[in-house]
Amino acid sequence: MHSPLGIDAGEYDVTDRRILVTGGAGFIGSHLVDTLVEDNAVTVLDDFSNGRAENVHLNANVIDGDVRDREVLKRAMRDTEIVFHQAGIVSVEQSISSPTTSHDVNAGGAVTVLDVARQTDTRVVAASSAAVYGHPPEVPISEDTRFRPTSPYGIDKATLDHYTRQVETLYGLPTVSLRYFNVYGPRQSATDYSGVISTFGAQAAAGERLTVHGDGTQTRDFVHVSDVVRANLCAATTDHTGEAFNIGTGEQTSINELAALVCEVTGSDPGVTHTAGRDGDIDHSCADTDKASNRLGFEAEVDLASGLRTILTPSRRTQ
Repeated sequence: MHSPLGIDAGEYDVTDRRILVTGGAGFIGSHLVDTLVEDNAVTVLDDFSNGRAENVHLNANVIDGDVRDREVLKRAMRDTEIVFHQAGIVSVEQSISSPTTSHDVNAGGAVTVLDVARQTDTRVVAASSAAVYGHPPEVPISEDTRFRPTSPYGIDKATLDHYTRQVETLYGLPTVSLRYFNVYGPRQSATDYSGVISTFGAQAAAGERLTVHGDGTQTRDFVHVSDVVRANLCAATTDHTGEAFNIGTGEQTSINELAALVCEVTGSDPGVTHTAGRDGDIDHSCADTDKASNRLGFEAEVDLASGLRTILTPSRRTQ
């Protein structure tokens, strides 16, 4: 049976499994649960600090708890075959204002998940981030690019990434780290790390001018959540474990181009207001997707215009 995103987990040989999704009430996690729950026994672990109860599929077993709580994790991971670790604080701004909390949740929580997983022999697919690269010397960015994180969030994800890959070397536990680029799609809030799309959509719908930080020439690799779900399914069964993979489209889009596309999709033309650039913003980001294609068998399928239509409503224009 297909999920609301039109993905059949059976096509990726992910069926009849006992699965845990941490952060399963959140943006990406809830879509992953929707895709998995028809053919698998799925448990969601979420403390609902960011996730929403209404996002969670009714057929999923829900545990209200924190990924830093070892006893809760042991209960959630009992007899589990795969854990998709999606829980975490995704706000760069929050990581800057509260670095201790960000590290505790993003890095500490990941280590706890991995440690319990090795004791229960549970395969781990963990959500890393392109934020580990910081200001890349060139684009597209390959997985071999040196880590240069520019925020506590990026440092936390680099820690998660290193631990996830090293656990296989040390303990023989199959793990995969997925470095998400700028994910967008239904259920995303403007506080998420690709919130520029949500913000632009809300401004266009209200007839407000779109706010662009800086000159708008900075570029990002926007990848639809349905493609991210597919990447997780590929990672759940790959033989290429103990590795990290970029998850993006391999396409660069400038913020100015994005603003124009949002206006085109919504049928609005409110104009653009440029403000001062934000400290720490990188200039350009784009994934080298060759490794994910060659080893995971993953390639993004949703182009940006089509993806925007899944979340943006055309404006009603008066004659």
